[in-house]
Amino acid sequence: PIAESSTPTGTLRQIFACPPQGLLAQIVTNVVIVVLVWAVAWSITGTECLPGGNLFGILFLYFFAVIGGKIFGLIKIRTLPPLPALLGMLLAGFFIRNTPVISDIIQINLRWSVALRNIALSIILTRAGLGLDPKALKKLKAVCLRLSFGPCISETCTAAVLAYLFMHLPWQWGFILGFVLGAVSPAVVVPSMLILQAGGYGVEKGVPTLLMAAGSIDDILAITGFNTCLGMAFSSGSTLYNVLRGVLEVAVGIAAGGILGMFLRYFPSHDQTSLAWKRSYFVLGLSMFAVFGSIHFGFPGSGGLCTLVLAFVAGVGWSDDKRAVEKFVAVAWNVFQPFLFGLIGAEVSVMSLRPETVGLCIAILGIALVVRILATFLMVCFAGFNFKEKVFVSLAWIPKATVQINQAILLLFLLGEEWTNSEITKQSQHTQERQ
Repeated sequence: PIAESSTPTGTLRQIFACPPQGLLAQIVTNVVIVVLVWAVAWSITGTECLPGGNLFGILFLYFFAVIGGKIFGLIKIRTLPPLPALLGMLLAGFFIRNTPVISDIIQINLRWSVALRNIALSIILTRAGLGLDPKALKKLKAVCLRLSFGPCISETCTAAVLAYLFMHLPWQWGFILGFVLGAVSPAVVVPSMLILQAGGYGVEKGVPTLLMAAGSIDDILAITGFNTCLGMAFSSGSTLYNVLRGVLEVAVGIAAGGILGMFLRYFPSHDQTSLAWKRSYFVLGLSMFAVFGSIHFGFPGSGGLCTLVLAFVAGVGWSDDKRAVEKFVAVAWNVFQPFLFGLIGAEVSVMSLRPETVGLCIAILGIALVVRILATFLMVCFAGFNFKEKVFVSLAWIPKATVQINQAILLLFLLGEEWTNSEITKQSQHTQERQ
């Protein structure tokens, strides 16, 4: 028999019932939850939760990013997989930033924005570390190293040469642009690979593990190269010093991650209650501390690598028990995912873009991506994959999002400081000349 709620008459009865039931009751409940969150925050912070306040902007963006993700999740196209919710979240942030009236009342402090994105980044790297299969990683270690370095370096060099030829950028700035483009987005790749891994797709040949491991190392390489070139561009030490500093960041990240991962293997101990919850708290807390602490201590490239290594080492020690921890970490990701992609979308301002610059950037990005795809295809040859798997790996290496926006904001901040310092110097010189 067909349930009453599944028929049109049953649905209408639920909607117009008193008290409301079904869809109407769900809508009312969700709206009241949103209003209650805002009301509690307003009662504590006051003007911060009013239009123009920082907390108001964060809550507004978050809720609309959630709605955008839900809407895109409902879109079904025949013969195609469901659209990812992150597209709706990105578009929600983009529309908020570029809608005149709304953009005036949504003001989010840059430090809060960076902090929220870094929290989300630490969570997704934790998921990547826990999701790695040590057996598949050992089997594919050679192709993993090729895939970690080859495509990133190929795309970086291509973008640097094109930026020098098309935009007449100095070589240092060309390689800065190249390393920004060379990173693959873990927030896009890792969740997709975990879904495939849970469904058993590509697990036999280790495709999800290969992409998550190589993608994370790819990001570390891009971040380290970016910081090295940035140090050269702003003349903070010699070239040798900046190169050695990059190598030191990698070594510190691996060592710290290994030590913290071994600690998490034994603490909390197996005889404690709420073991999965405590392990989740420790692995997420240490991951966030690694990301933020590395920035504070001047080793920004080591934080992500430390997070990946500590989660992997701890997960190997926990064996099958790590599945309960993965569920807690997945919940944390679902909470912070709208923050990440909503804030990324909100960073794109149409008014600040010049058509000729956009055209050149699209040309550079497109050519560099083609080179990256070809390089990726070559790197996975002779690794036991069939043609479809090689094409899949090559196309899965395209996404750009989280790493790019963080590096771009850091670059804008440094350029702003440089411009401010130069203006102060000019004003002081002008004052001295007048005297």
